[in-house]
Amino acid sequence: MAGGSGTRFWPRSKAAKPKQYLNITGNESLLQSTINRFFNISNPENIYVVSGKSQATILESQTNIIPNKNLIYEPFGKNTLPCIGLAAMFVQKVNPDGIMVVSPSDHLIKNNKLFKETALAASNLAVKYKSIVTIGIKPSYAATGYGYIQTEKEIETNNRIKQYKVKQFVEKPDESTADKYLKKGGYYWNSGMFVFKVSVFLEAVKKIAPNIFTGLTKIQSEIGTPEYDKTLDSVYRTFENISMDYGIMEHAKNIYMVEGNFEWNDLGSWESVYLIDKKDNNGNSVSGEAIVLDSKNSYVYSDEGIIALIGLKDVVVVKDGNTFLVCKRENAEDVKKITDKLKAENKDQYL
Repeated sequence: MAGGSGTRFWPRSKAAKPKQYLNITGNESLLQSTINRFFNISNPENIYVVSGKSQATILESQTNIIPNKNLIYEPFGKNTLPCIGLAAMFVQKVNPDGIMVVSPSDHLIKNNKLFKETALAASNLAVKYKSIVTIGIKPSYAATGYGYIQTEKEIETNNRIKQYKVKQFVEKPDESTADKYLKKGGYYWNSGMFVFKVSVFLEAVKKIAPNIFTGLTKIQSEIGTPEYDKTLDSVYRTFENISMDYGIMEHAKNIYMVEGNFEWNDLGSWESVYLIDKKDNNGNSVSGEAIVLDSKNSYVYSDEGIIALIGLKDVVVVKDGNTFLVCKRENAEDVKKITDKLKAENKDQYL
């Protein structure tokens, strides 16, 4: 899934090059890292990317190894359930019994070998129990920015990847509730990654979200025909804007989870980048040219030119072209408010 706008990573993330196309943590973009991760599991012809039409040019430039027919474009974003459903229609047409592994394109995952083992364990579980399987991340702190998965008793297995039946999905909690989850145990962060046989998933959509299923079927009947774009546009407009979690996972009964022990970060803000970046002796993370004096625990990025910091601590400073961001690290989640204000004031040249 590569259609997001990445507004919390403004000013680097803009309409022409959103977050998933940026090399935030290395030499590859987040999207390219995600695709390379799946080369360990599948062949290029079995990898599909769903994005928005406005991102077609940059998507194609970063996905040369994937067949062009596997690049699927939504006419506009309708959240993750329609997105996954659209991809499922393409997969079903090629292999009605195929297994889909669904992943966001903008997460940081390290240890690709362990990720492969986890994904394969989830695939086996999906086939064995005819279920939808999610990958849960063991929480390391009382996070309020993630949904949680409550598990039942562990399934007996010889695999070293822990596997559970899911009791329920829980919405993003407040801090005291999240703290209770950690102390009680049996709760995992919802990573937004899903594994299932395409037939099992579409049966769930047919039962739980019949209007979306009917629309997806209409779209599928036009794949490869001159009427496809017109049908896609008209039908997609009728879809509810709804996530996979709310639309399916909170209602389906056959939900299982495997534990993801690989290093994972959803890179939700500049603060999350700061936390994983290398730092100097004063706790500063600097990318690009900068002079940092008497400053501590700050994140600095410059695409060109030089940034100078004097006597500051716990700040984020990001320069990209003619746009600059300066904020306290604790306010990094509020960057989206800036992009909202720029839109409201019709200053699209900065977006």
